[in-house]
Amino acid sequence: MKVSVIGAGSWGTALANLLASQGNDVCMWARKPEVCESINTRHVNPRYLVNSTLDERLRASSDFAEVLKGTEAVVVVTPSSILRQTAEAIAPYITSVTPIVICSKGVEEGTGLLPVEIFEDVLGHLGRLAGLTGPNHAEEVIKALPSGTVIAAFRLKTAKFFQELFAAPYFRTYVSSDVIGAEICAAYKNVVAIAVGAAYGMGLGDNTASLIMTRGLAEMGRLVTACGGNSMTCMGLAGVGDLEVTCMSEHSRNRTFGYRLAKGTTLEEYKAETHMVVEGAVACRTLHTLASEHGVDLPIAQAVRAIVWEGATLQDVAVALLDRPLKAEF
Repeated sequence: MKVSVIGAGSWGTALANLLASQGNDVCMWARKPEVCESINTRHVNPRYLVNSTLDERLRASSDFAEVLKGTEAVVVVTPSSILRQTAEAIAPYITSVTPIVICSKGVEEGTGLLPVEIFEDVLGHLGRLAGLTGPNHAEEVIKALPSGTVIAAFRLKTAKFFQELFAAPYFRTYVSSDVIGAEICAAYKNVVAIAVGAAYGMGLGDNTASLIMTRGLAEMGRLVTACGGNSMTCMGLAGVGDLEVTCMSEHSRNRTFGYRLAKGTTLEEYKAETHMVVEGAVACRTLHTLASEHGVDLPIAQAVRAIVWEGATLQDVAVALLDRPLKAEF
């Protein structure tokens, strides 16, 4: 079928290539014309995954009208901070029933809306919307290494549609009805990964990393439950699966940023160097909206926010976390 992928970063490129390799005609929207030209003529994204040759069924354009003309499914892979802008941009070119899956991970600043909720707010028709999340590093998916993902939708028919669309011999797809839980997990694990990276950057060990990951999972579960999600989602691919790979993998930009943060690199310096958005740096601030609304204590997220946005030192934050009152684990 004709599939439109909105976003030509590393994850957008990997997903577009996966879809093209399964026999779909894929048109990917890229902001920069030179990226489109390279993809169309050399079958290479010149900015991301540059060592991978892309499927010939994949083409690119910076024109939304061209990318979305006759599309049968839309895959959104833009930074979470511009999701509302993206929804508004594609609105004139799609029908009210065109299936849309959002693969971005985050919470909208100010409103506390999750990705699917943002698209419902702009486009309506919640039943045709889905979210895709899981332990999926683009660097491995592009190499066809075995991976698994979760596709969550309020309508089972929509979840199954995207389950079939993305399924490949090396890419296992699972469906879920817990959109809220899956999308909170997707945003929260990036925050925990920054904390883990920072701990390693400070010279701390695996015990510390395990402590941060486990207590981060507990925070994630509290927030998911408070927002009406299913706590079991935190134990699946969207939760602990994505948390593990994001906190421990060499491909993780959030963990790497945390490590570099501990060595003195600023957020702006890291973004300029890698051309990548650090979603956890945004999420540690935007998740505060949800936490405040539901009265949930998120000490690790608060610690990361204090370091990234409020000028706190890693040493002071680490001491404050370790000095918290003792309590029962569960």
